[in-house]
Amino acid sequence: MSIGALAGIALVALGMVLTPGPNMIYLVSRSISQGRRAGLVSLGGVAAGFLVYLAASCLGLTAVFALVPEAYLAIKLAGAAYLLHLAWKTVRPGGVSVFQPRDLRPDSTRRLFTMGLVTNVLNPKAAVLYLSLLPQFVDPAEGHVMTQSFALGTVQIAVSMLVNTVIVLTAASLAAFLGTRPSWLRLQRYVMGTMLGAFAVKLAVDRPPAVVTAS
Repeated sequence: MSIGALAGIALVALGMVLTPGPNMIYLVSRSISQGRRAGLVSLGGVAAGFLVYLAASCLGLTAVFALVPEAYLAIKLAGAAYLLHLAWKTVRPGGVSVFQPRDLRPDSTRRLFTMGLVTNVLNPKAAVLYLSLLPQFVDPAEGHVMTQSFALGTVQIAVSMLVNTVIVLTAASLAAFLGTRPSWLRLQRYVMGTMLGAFAVKLAVDRPPAVVTAS
């Protein structure tokens, strides 16, 4: 594989993990309400969710959606609508910041991991990344497509886990910092809402992935 492809997927993964979404909201809320250990266990579930998408991508699910554009369109529009819903909840009067503490009932280790997995599997951002963006970095001329998909997915997961680990470990400190600065907390909500809205629009107008066969 080319270094450019690996670097490209790393940059895409970095941009997406820094864009607030369901994964970040869940990890931050659990880290603040139940501690860093709970956040890291939840992160393990998120990692498992990425592995589910990686397995599906390597098995050719991307080609299925490319061959059935109606299915891809339905998932794409549903994901865009969900992101717009999150954006509105964030910027509306009385909206809540991702770093604003919440009163959550402590969950067991098993449930933390399971919820992290489910949150990521149902995460529109993860679906778009693996069903639309990742295939664009695969070049059949460079060798076995499944091997390339696995390598690209591994890079994406590594970047996501690194950034999310930092988020989990610093969530409580950031919440305390922003909690004493209402204007900063409000600014963070508007920035997050704008980013979610922009991503929703980009997702809505995104073109179907190219067909790549696993040969």
